Amino acid sequence: MVGFDRAEIADVAGAAADAAGAVILPYFRQMNLGMENKDAAGFDPVTIADRAAEEAMRDVLSERRPGDGILGEELGFTEGDTGLTWVLDPIDGTRGFISGTPTWGVLVALSDATGPRFGLMDQPYIGERFVGGLGYAEMHGPLGRRPLKTRAVRNLGDATLFTTFPEVGSQTEAVAFRAVSERVQLTRYGMDCYAYALLAAGQVDLVIEAGLNAYDVHAPIALIEAAGGVVTNWTGGPAHGGGRILAAATPGIHAQAIDILMNY
Repeated sequence: MVGFDRAEIADVAGAAADAAGAVILPYFRQMNLGMENKDAAGFDPVTIADRAAEEAMRDVLSERRPGDGILGEELGFTEGDTGLTWVLDPIDGTRGFISGTPTWGVLVALSDATGPRFGLMDQPYIGERFVGGLGYAEMHGPLGRRPLKTRAVRNLGDATLFTTFPEVGSQTEAVAFRAVSERVQLTRYGMDCYAYALLAAGQVDLVIEAGLNAYDVHAPIALIEAAGGVVTNWTGGPAHGGGRILAAATPGIHAQAIDILMNY
């Protein structure tokens, strides 16, 4: 990537996340969230905080990186002329947000035509930030800073697996997920983007999901790959377009999981 250095990108991404957090936190665990349902056939909530936070992030990026494109969950795509695009999800995990659980996060990624190159996941309520890409990966929070590194579990039977929804996606996708889940040591649910951050931090070994969008996965992909992990779709191809996602701590665990998923 040309035209900037790592410190600049990390600083800009951090400023965007700070702006989002300042908007979001006054709404967290409050009654008046201005919630709407975006999905007439199901439940896909959006709040005042989602939209206001993305506007705040875009203001930072427009001032600091005016030539770059922006893709955001709430406000769509703004074209740039540098070949670089900031990919934003102001509140990944809105269901957790409206439920009062601090498992949602602010996602900021910088991507080029090949996919994500830098990613940040910020959880402002508990004060944790995970960053990765362009040659480094680290987190900082209440206990200070430390490197991010995925853990080296070798056998699927020793692995911890996360997904957000027990039903995962379609009926077929749910069956495929359960086939992996039956082989691991522990399965947990409901963490949204925080599950990917825990994988990058060496706490868990697999995240398997379906039905995701690009803005859900760009930052997690950059984080996990920078920490030594692997992220693909369920057939081993690029994952940054969204859809079916398999994130793994090691190539070995990834191979064991994908051998099962590719049967569905």
